[in-house]
Amino acid sequence: MKEEDIEYQSIESIKAYQEALLVRALDYLQRHSPYYQRLFKSYRIDVSKIRHLEDLAKIPFTEKKDLQLFNSDFLCCPKEKVIDYITTSGTLGDPVTFGCTERDLQRLAYNEKKSFACAGLHPGDIVQLMTTLDKRFMAGLAYFLGIRELGASVIRVGNGIPELQWDTIRRIRPDTIMCVPSFILKLIQYAEEHNIDYRGSSIRRIIGIGEGLRNQDFSLNLLGSRIKEKWDVQLFATYSSTEMGATFSECPYGRGGHVHPELIIVEIIGDDDMPVPDGESGEVVVTTLGVEGMPLLRFRTGDIASKCVDQCLCGRNSYRLTPLIGRKNNMIKFKGTTLYPPAINDVLDNTDYVANYVIEVSTNSTGTEDVKVKIGLREGYTDSVVKELKDSFRSRIRVAPEVEVLPVEMVQRINFPANSRKPVKFIDLRKKQVCGDSEQNNS
Repeated sequence: MKEEDIEYQSIESIKAYQEALLVRALDYLQRHSPYYQRLFKSYRIDVSKIRHLEDLAKIPFTEKKDLQLFNSDFLCCPKEKVIDYITTSGTLGDPVTFGCTERDLQRLAYNEKKSFACAGLHPGDIVQLMTTLDKRFMAGLAYFLGIRELGASVIRVGNGIPELQWDTIRRIRPDTIMCVPSFILKLIQYAEEHNIDYRGSSIRRIIGIGEGLRNQDFSLNLLGSRIKEKWDVQLFATYSSTEMGATFSECPYGRGGHVHPELIIVEIIGDDDMPVPDGESGEVVVTTLGVEGMPLLRFRTGDIASKCVDQCLCGRNSYRLTPLIGRKNNMIKFKGTTLYPPAINDVLDNTDYVANYVIEVSTNSTGTEDVKVKIGLREGYTDSVVKELKDSFRSRIRVAPEVEVLPVEMVQRINFPANSRKPVKFIDLRKKQVCGDSEQNNS
């Protein structure tokens, strides 16, 4: 019931509630985490004096490289309590492993149950999952557990294969699709090429993962607008990550991703590593609540967003996160303009003649940054479209990167290197490091 849900209570009640959970989480880390025991001792931190959310600023950040270098020291329970192992990408090359206990999986199910309910799902709805449940991937498992906990039905189709997706929609008639938003355009294209009446199908709602659908003012971005123009269904964006074990899901009003206060504390940190005023953008830093296996304290996600603290039209008073601006490490200074890869992606993903692409950023001989976009063209198009593409960039992001046309197969090999779980669309040669897609669910 709404009156029992912390998200609908007053801002003051939500803060007090989170502070009580924070005290409990710090005590748990002090007693069970080898990594945080060492950190508290090294920095002479008395956790009993950390009582308020503002006190978190006294504690050093946890970074992804810490998880990679000291992975086993983050485990807070005996290994025999771990019932599921999950991995996510790491900054030093090797993936980071997370161990989940039974209680952690129950927490995941609760998180996704609340997130799906926030997006308007009810018991009896049917959700077609176009995500993988294998390859040690947390998100697909979490979605499955959450839909089950909600009392809705789930169809585990997996990703890709438009023919199979449409055959399943025709046979079982789900009302909801969950997938990477750009795949929807491929579904639409397949339907149009095979005379499938997708507008008359059973689908009424699409929940997107891994890609943004909205601009900072909450209007639909190019990708969201293109989907909506073709297929008038409800669109919902989500943001999550393996590390936070929580999801920020839009409600039907589409005004940002709602936090579940019982699961996570979020700080927005500026360039000086201090919290910024509400409404200002900065790096998303999270402290997990209720995690048994590998809880995290002040973990730097690298994602840039801001908090919305006004009451949502849905009645929730819990704060929301704006659509991600980008990843801190991927910020580009190009011809005097600050850019993040998602802005470039949005142009390329919504250009009909671009079959695939990769963005390269490098430092030139003068010490400034260059941006090159390597594209593969759909059949029937020639290099003559490069000028049109550059004009599209100028109209959307004010500057035009260098554009190089390559065979589609060559770009495909760059996008999908051996042993990579995520497609590579951004290569940062400034750091001699290849980066996978920045994820809205980062899972």
